[in-house]
Amino acid sequence: MRVRVLFFGTLKDIVGRGEESAELPEGSRVEDVFALYGSSYPALAGLRPSVAASVNQELAEWKAALRTGDEVAFLPPVSGGAVAAASRDWIEIVHNPICAEPIVNRVKGPEEGAVVVFDGIVRNHTRGRRTLYLDYEAYEPMALEKLRELTAALRARYAVSGVAVVHRLGRLEIGETSVLIAVSAPHRAVAFDACRFAIDTLKRSVPIWKREYFADGAVWAEGEALEPIPGPDPKRP
Repeated sequence: MRVRVLFFGTLKDIVGRGEESAELPEGSRVEDVFALYGSSYPALAGLRPSVAASVNQELAEWKAALRTGDEVAFLPPVSGGAVAAASRDWIEIVHNPICAEPIVNRVKGPEEGAVVVFDGIVRNHTRGRRTLYLDYEAYEPMALEKLRELTAALRARYAVSGVAVVHRLGRLEIGETSVLIAVSAPHRAVAFDACRFAIDTLKRSVPIWKREYFADGAVWAEGEALEPIPGPDPKRP
């Protein structure tokens, strides 16, 4: 059987390409695909404990069985569009500069007591090294779906009125916005908590990677293995 194989971030650098078409025996599993490439690229095999896998844009177990035509993606640890169904929400992945004003205005309403905004900005240094610029890449279809899932999880946990999550990809210069999150709610405490939940979950659960460029080279930002989006808060009625 034949499957489409995708690599992202540092994994793409190791393999030397972002996409492959692999021929596998019937009954093969996700782990068999990774082993196929790991045998040719020892550096790839060494990253196995921190790599997540997806099948058809959903996180998958390593022993998940595959069928011909499946899309298998291997996702390194994450570094830190379309509009969702709710009319006050704005969920998007963009390749151009993010303008905060229309996004914040989208989530505002007469019944809100607060809008909390997180504006993630490209800084000029990392661990003592001067940063020249950043480059973000994503597994875009899956990333957009995960942003929608994140928004649904946020709404299940918090009594919010509007949610906006916009992430930019491509080259970003110092001082530019990489991600903007805006949450409106009748009460400020809820808006603060929900905004914090959104950025923390995005950094752990959405397949977006950051490459940092310095005067003496470039590195993929270290992060955490992808995790599922948290479910509803059991404490909330």
